Amino acid sequence: MAHLFEPLTIRSVTLRNRIAVSPMCQYSCEDGLANDWHFVHLGSRAVGGAAVVFCEATAVLRDARISPQDLGIWSDRHAEALARIVQFIHQQGSLAGIQLAHAGRKASIYRTWSPKQGAVSPSDGGWTNVVAPSAIKFQENYPQPREISREEIRAVTEAFAAAARRARAAGFDIVEIHAAHGYLIHEFLSPFSNRRTDDYGGSLENRTRLAREVASAIRAVWPESQPLFMRISATDWKDGGWDPDQSVELARQVKRLGVDLMDCSSGGVIPNVEIPVGPGYQTKFAEKIRREAGILTGSVGMITEPAQADHIIRTGQADVVLLAREMLRDPYWPLRAARELGQPASWPAQYHRAAPDNSLMREPVPSAAARA
Repeated sequence: MAHLFEPLTIRSVTLRNRIAVSPMCQYSCEDGLANDWHFVHLGSRAVGGAAVVFCEATAVLRDARISPQDLGIWSDRHAEALARIVQFIHQQGSLAGIQLAHAGRKASIYRTWSPKQGAVSPSDGGWTNVVAPSAIKFQENYPQPREISREEIRAVTEAFAAAARRARAAGFDIVEIHAAHGYLIHEFLSPFSNRRTDDYGGSLENRTRLAREVASAIRAVWPESQPLFMRISATDWKDGGWDPDQSVELARQVKRLGVDLMDCSSGGVIPNVEIPVGPGYQTKFAEKIRREAGILTGSVGMITEPAQADHIIRTGQADVVLLAREMLRDPYWPLRAARELGQPASWPAQYHRAAPDNSLMREPVPSAAARA
């Protein structure tokens, strides 16, 4: 039976353990460009021993950002800014992942710690070109979206593919399609936000069309040897919305198109729903999709303790655990988990004096002068 520190090979890529750093928006960019904050934030989690370090939701178009401070990859300049971060992640023995995203009707809002909330004013860098499957606001203080046209849908799909090409040029190992949390692809999936009457709305086949088209477009340009993930909200937590059974069917569909792992989160498409938040509260979705769709899954959400994470893997509930807030509290959580679980882990040579006796040692990262 697999455990938390057993390697996992997906296509030609091997994760050294089953721990991934979940994408977490940092709201710290100017014009979508990664900077020193991202280098330190992501690099320190690689030093900490995670198998995969994911960048935050990365916008495929300028107007696809959640906030004006979001990360982007809509130009080659953005890929170049990310490349040095990817290189450092690799030097630590970790894989670099990028989550490609379009915010849909939840675009152009203030970042979380701003004293202002909701739609960003033009004077603060906001934009009015906010699109959605249907012209329905997320909530009152959010932007009023317009219904995206079929031509624009094609352009969005092409933007995802172009972003994947840039991600590969930057050296990323894994692409994840963001189809969760009430952003554009999830908005198409959910009947709460999709009232279209064309072939992108109504039936399950139609509502999953954009997700399938994006997966196909990315797989057409993303190397066959490299993994492709998809993050979904497995339920809207309200009757009449997107639910776990539909999530299983989507997983079956995109598996045939070359998606390798479903990253199972929940919620986000409508406000003020009651969610039974608690330790591992979303793991049951990963287990159901893994069992019924026959696809690898990742579990995310209030996974904090090493024994809890190990249990998820050992009992076959998921193949990977993704940690978010706990990784903010402790960038070296994987090293601590290995010690608590009695498993060997690879420590940086610079930190090895603090490592347990059964640890392995990573070679020091060469200086820039030595690499020249």
